[in-house]
Amino acid sequence: MPVKILMVCLGNICRSPLAEGILASKLPNDKFFVDSAGTGSWHIGHAPDNRSITTAKKNGLNIANQKGRQFSKTDFDTFDYIFVMDNTNYRDVIHLANNEIQKEKVQLILNSIFPDENVDVPDPYYGVANGFDMVYQMLDEACDVIAQRLIAKHSE
Repeated sequence: MPVKILMVCLGNICRSPLAEGILASKLPNDKFFVDSAGTGSWHIGHAPDNRSITTAKKNGLNIANQKGRQFSKTDFDTFDYIFVMDNTNYRDVIHLANNEIQKEKVQLILNSIFPDENVDVPDPYYGVANGFDMVYQMLDEACDVIAQRLIAKHSE
């Protein structure tokens, strides 16, 4: 049974689809499953933002077939690890947790490279022109560390 990892942002069209694609590209897909979700419901069933798709494509990844979905309480049971993009997402997800075991699954993604600093991945949706590239680089660096840790922890 594969280890399941969920990436979470606000709308599931910018940051979490990139994080899903990046981490999935760094892990063996027979041992790991990566998905993404948003805390909000605005983009359920939608493809990622075209700027995320373009940024991923420039970096050799295809995220165009992903479909937005909303985070749900059942995700705590389905997923082994839940990485959130910012402190607001963290609070929103933790608020839905029923117990400490569920809360322990939730981590800020950039804490993998900035331990205990609780740094947000900025939402590039309304940001600067190169915002998606900057977010990609942050997520790529974080996912390198996460992938190494997951492979080390879950290799037989």
